Amino acid sequence: QVQLVESGGGLVQAGGSLRLSCAASGRTFSSYAMGWFRQAPGKEREFVAAISWTGGRTYYAESVKGRFAISRDNAKNTMYLQTNSLKPEDTAVYYCARARVRTIVVETCRATSSYDYWGQGTQVTVSS
Repeated sequence: QVQLVESGGGLVQAGGSLRLSCAASGRTFSSYAMGWFRQAPGKEREFVAAISWTGGRTYYAESVKGRFAISRDNAKNTMYLQTNSLKPEDTAVYYCARARVRTIVVETCRATSSYDYWGQGTQVTVSS
């Protein structure tokens, strides 16, 4: 059984930064691609970023490209999302997820169905 636990969320002013973490249990973390999603009230869960099992490939939603950076440390079973230049529209619950495959591709990394394990989420609130 895989467990994913997010942390690092909070309240920040527009223009600020937060570093989100996703700690994974189990020895298979390094064998799978991972992703970050977010869900704002009344909206569907949307893709934010994804990273391959080695960290060599990354993909971003257009809305966060250039502001967010996804990374992972397989030795620590942890994935990160550095969020910079935050905007009020970034306010949401952020979820990490483990992909069903090792190497992600742009055609499928944005679909929630491409992931099989999810964390409980961490709230990010950006004030204007």
